[in-house]
Amino acid sequence: MHDGIELDRRGVPAAVICTDQFVESSRAQAAICGNPLYPFAVVAHPIGSLTPAELRARATAAVPQVLAILTGGR
Repeated sequence: MHDGIELDRRGVPAAVICTDQFVESSRAQAAICGNPLYPFAVVAHPIGSLTPAELRARATAAVPQVLAILTGGR
């Protein structure tokens, strides 16, 4: 979260992705970084145990969220 917010502050487009288990901590981190409404994409948890194909499917499902963030449709 911190890196995404810092990149945005520097004019570098960024999209943060977190799993649904970390939504509250991501919101808290965004608030600590001074941007409590910072948008981020959410994927289902867990991801560490997924096969490459399953991980690809999760990433593909997140694409609309990421595009919305990067194009200002947050």
